[in-house]
Amino acid sequence: MSKVTIMEHPLIQHKIGWIRRSDTGSKDFRTLISEIAMLMCYEATRDLELKDAEITTPICKTMVKELKGKKLAVVPILRAGLGMVDGMLAMIPSAKVGHVGLYRNEETLEPVEYYCKLPKDCDEREVFVVDPMLATGGSCSAAIQMLKDKGVKKIHFMCIIAAVEGIERMKKEHPDVDMYIGAVDEHLNENGYIVPGLGDAGDRIFGTK
Repeated sequence: MSKVTIMEHPLIQHKIGWIRRSDTGSKDFRTLISEIAMLMCYEATRDLELKDAEITTPICKTMVKELKGKKLAVVPILRAGLGMVDGMLAMIPSAKVGHVGLYRNEETLEPVEYYCKLPKDCDEREVFVVDPMLATGGSCSAAIQMLKDKGVKKIHFMCIIAAVEGIERMKKEHPDVDMYIGAVDEHLNENGYIVPGLGDAGDRIFGTK
């Protein structure tokens, strides 16, 4: 069963409060999304495996800890997921970045794929799929299935705000994927939007509405 971690760090919660505000403009919204992603990345990578490595300091040789195996990859779900990439890379600058493009059919609320580009060695990396919002769970579940179909084995999902419906769908369809969530909201409305939520994350990041 997947592990669901709700980020209760005061700084994360404070910044989530600011992105919820309708009067927070695109510039501040983008900055806050990136900062939240950076803070969440710090928490979400707590359980990564380490190995011993011998190095030479200016004084002598010594043993230190390094990440075990291949490094990490960040895969944003386009387009809103792009807002979280810089914050992730601020913490793990050596990570490679892939992209998964999905849009939601407004009638069926189901995801439609239009793009997928991943690092060649993505199947050997620890992959963090990122999207600010987890609503119905359709886009997230489809994106993760796309990665699995391409051989990716170690997948985590990170979002800032989630609805209970999306969490339950993810747990059912991808019980092997751990989730890291900033806040869990009450429900979805008749249009599939999270309540109270923050509106359309993509429109607010890119100022397209």
